Amino acid sequence: MNDSVKPDSAALSPSPLFPPTRVAVSLLFLANGFMMGNWAPKIPEFAARLQISESGIGLMLLVFGIGSLAMMPVAGSQIARYGSDRVVKVATILFIPTLLLVTLAPDIWTGAVAVFLFGGLTGAMDVAMNANAVEVERKMRRSIMSSCHAFWSLGGLIGAGSGGFLIAYMGGLGHTILITVVAAVMFLIARPLILRDPPHVAEEGKPKAGLPLSPLPWLIGLVALFSMIPEGAVLDWGAIYLRNELGASVALSGLAYAAFSLTMAIMRFAGDLVRDRFGAVRTLRVSTALSFIGLIVAGSAPSITIAMIGFAIAGIGISNMVPIAFSAAGNVPGLAPGIGLSVVTTMGYSGILFAPSIIGFIAEHTGMAVIFLVLALFNILVFALSSLARHADRASGH
Repeated sequence: MNDSVKPDSAALSPSPLFPPTRVAVSLLFLANGFMMGNWAPKIPEFAARLQISESGIGLMLLVFGIGSLAMMPVAGSQIARYGSDRVVKVATILFIPTLLLVTLAPDIWTGAVAVFLFGGLTGAMDVAMNANAVEVERKMRRSIMSSCHAFWSLGGLIGAGSGGFLIAYMGGLGHTILITVVAAVMFLIARPLILRDPPHVAEEGKPKAGLPLSPLPWLIGLVALFSMIPEGAVLDWGAIYLRNELGASVALSGLAYAAFSLTMAIMRFAGDLVRDRFGAVRTLRVSTALSFIGLIVAGSAPSITIAMIGFAIAGIGISNMVPIAFSAAGNVPGLAPGIGLSVVTTMGYSGILFAPSIIGFIAEHTGMAVIFLVLALFNILVFALSSLARHADRASGH
């Protein structure tokens, strides 16, 4: 839109809170999270069926991560050419059957190919649905990214919570057929309502596709990276920290994840209202401060209770850091949203996919308490870059 044209006040007023386009993109996040949540309880069954060792499982998870990181930039370039709605539809149609491919794979090699496709297409869908959410934010003149990520978390919680029981009662194949059908139904409901997003012509003489030369998306990518590394560390290592270093029982150790994920989910549903009220920069700064405090409390905790309080505070802080980074990435001046998002999602998810294994290696020598204290310092780097969050406010009219 030509910046010299001043829209009237009616045009600037926010749209209804739940237009069909918002329902559609929220369903896409829910479906993706649901599929990913069901992957977690499938891993033991997949490994047992193909007789894969623990180290082999680690390699399969690496293949999953490589697939995701390989396909995210591809999705970004296609979004610039064709628009996020076309790419998200194609990516979702291709993604939904991939868990069936994983389940039906007869040997390790075909299993690796299936896992690569599963990881790659979830990554492509991730970039596309985030790009579409940015467009919905623009049309609505409201922040919705945090609630979209909350729906992803909700889908993951439903999938992970029910997957083990379904596998036990229906078998691996029956479980996969059911969740594939459920995800397909979600997509069929969402499909006609998805916001049409025409291809983005290059702004300010900049190319529509390819890796951006501007440092701005890469700096926003650092915000996502330094936000997602602590998130991955708490999710993957919080329970082990409580059990091994604070003497928690097996039952209690799981509460580290529960405390963190509960406050994260609640704050993601509330995050859009907070961001619209206070602006993205201030919200990000308060979030990083809470994340810093929470990780310091958890890492220096003398007891299980104090550690759980620390993780809960960290969840409040971390919850909206990544959604703000993604909104900012989709609104980089002179850059198609898919390109900025592909850079930021790739950098961010590389932290959550690969950092936990590196953390495990370091923790063998230092202990997890030191790790959480060091990870708290990452928030200082995010705080230093927090002014970049101002781009997240472009979508909602600030």
